[in-house]
Amino acid sequence: MARKRRTRKRTRFQAEMPVIHPHAAGIDIGATEVYVAVPPDRDPRPVRCFQTFTQDLYALADWLQACGIDTVAMESTGVYWVPLFQILEDRGIQVYLVNARHVKNVPGRKSDVSDCQWLQYLHAVGLLRGSFRPAQDVCALRSLLRHRESLVQMASQHVQHVHKALDQMNLQIHHILSDVTGMTGLAILDAILAGECDPHILARIRFGHLKADQATVAKALVGDYRLEHLFTLRQSLAAYRYIQQQISECDHEIQRYVARLEKEADSQFPSDSHPPAPQTTLDLSAELHRLFGTDLTKVPGLDLRVLQTLLGEVGPDFSKFPSGPAFACWLALCPHNDTSGGKVLRARTRRIKNRTALALRLAAQSLHHNQSHLGQYYRRLRARLGAPKAITATAHKLARIIYHLVTTGETYDESIFAKHEARYQQRLAARLRAQARTLGFQLVPLQA
Repeated sequence: MARKRRTRKRTRFQAEMPVIHPHAAGIDIGATEVYVAVPPDRDPRPVRCFQTFTQDLYALADWLQACGIDTVAMESTGVYWVPLFQILEDRGIQVYLVNARHVKNVPGRKSDVSDCQWLQYLHAVGLLRGSFRPAQDVCALRSLLRHRESLVQMASQHVQHVHKALDQMNLQIHHILSDVTGMTGLAILDAILAGECDPHILARIRFGHLKADQATVAKALVGDYRLEHLFTLRQSLAAYRYIQQQISECDHEIQRYVARLEKEADSQFPSDSHPPAPQTTLDLSAELHRLFGTDLTKVPGLDLRVLQTLLGEVGPDFSKFPSGPAFACWLALCPHNDTSGGKVLRARTRRIKNRTALALRLAAQSLHHNQSHLGQYYRRLRARLGAPKAITATAHKLARIIYHLVTTGETYDESIFAKHEARYQQRLAARLRAQARTLGFQLVPLQA
């Protein structure tokens, strides 16, 4: 009689994490299609695909509300997420914009359906952290500032085209003048395009003081005035002036938006009123002082250009950052330690593209000849660690100073750093005395 084989029943153990957000959904963003996943008990088809037309995005929002969804997680894919983000935000749905590096799925399971389901699961169990996004007013200002930055880059390209045309005609005027787009340079270029080729007549066109004498300028204006190069010069100069006009209009619009921004303590503009008429130049000093609650231009290295970037990228409200170190960490200006087995594997700063961090690095680099405490701090680190690390460390200090001044409303006081400088001098003297004892000498202070 055959013996019955005893089979052992296998039991599958599956660790279930506690659900933190039961009404969470996940969205995988694409250029033409959007895949959305909701909890399985909310709809017979918990995963749906929508096109990216505006009507379809509204239908997506209606479906999420019908399923009782109050929070959504999506990846920050290019700029494709912006329309859907704004629609969901207007519907009162909390949107978590997450970094794509932080939500990678298991290798070998890559599809749009699995991605949105993975986002939904991670968000439901509370493993996702939303990226920083300022208020809507600041986002509008940020778009204008970034557009202005692109216009400035386009203008510099047209200036390079002007230089190329001058080089091809062997006109050295752009090497004599510090700025060929200044009043003297533009007047000479206009005269050349009007048909004037006499270098002595062109050399008499001057506005202000020039280091080069008239004979040198005339010598630089002797060249080969060919028609094809004059045509390129004319078009490049016209394009440069058109971009400058666009920058001026953008400055007016930026100033209008800045005037409408305010902190919580300020009174809002009435809906039917308008801020004062903008000036021809973009002067943001008073508005930045009002918005940040303190005069940040007193901090060495911080000018209006840096503060304008800070206002557009972060805004006047720093409450989303719990502390100064957290603000510096968001800027990737502090070491990112990767530790395994008790050993630090990597301690460099993260490589991210952050316009505020770039502006602070440029501000730190400008302190090379500054005689303030921050300038001494930068030069001391530069001599010991090199320029790149000194720039990062000084930018980190600037970020923490900005956070402290904006959150407390205090005025920058250079005398506070006198204690730090005194302690540094004491440590330096003790180190020199120790080195002298090692060599058999003794340091004797000079009598005043």
